[in-house]
Amino acid sequence: MTDPQLLHFVNNRALLPPWPEQMQYVDLAMGCFWGAERLFWQLDGVHVTMVGYQGGDTANPNYTEICQKQTNHTESVQVVFDPAMISFEQILMVFWENHDPTQGNRQGNDIGSQYRSMIFTNTDDQFDQANASLAATQKLLNAKGFGEITTSITTGAKFWMAEEEHQQYLAKNPGGYCSIKGTGITCVV
Repeated sequence: MTDPQLLHFVNNRALLPPWPEQMQYVDLAMGCFWGAERLFWQLDGVHVTMVGYQGGDTANPNYTEICQKQTNHTESVQVVFDPAMISFEQILMVFWENHDPTQGNRQGNDIGSQYRSMIFTNTDDQFDQANASLAATQKLLNAKGFGEITTSITTGAKFWMAEEEHQQYLAKNPGGYCSIKGTGITCVV
């Protein structure tokens, strides 16, 4: 029997692999991970989501260390998806439309390097598509008067799963804090 703490609170699927064979995943950092995760678990074709820490300097970080800026990790969301139902480009569209990638180490009132914008790809194809989407998004943002995108795109960064209380936080705490806010751009796949 699977540990109930390792099941997705919303869809009751296993958070950890093995996932169905056709699944792909990408890890995305776009500010506070609570609201970001909710955006993705609601999408048709997304199998499971989980929040964690990524892109920093320490092994097995925890939320307190992240908040005290001891690790250089971002708050990120792992999105496991079925590419036959939702494309990687569609996942990226949700990413770009729902935060301000020009903010640097912040999203709105959330300030610190843990809130920076990053895409952690897992294949060469994802890396190339993410970079192409960044270039296309920069044109959209330029047209609206925004500055340069500060989003970093990298491959192969270890994902450290966050504590259970942070998983699907806004489903467990519907009135919880959510700072996710886009720039008003609409991306085209």
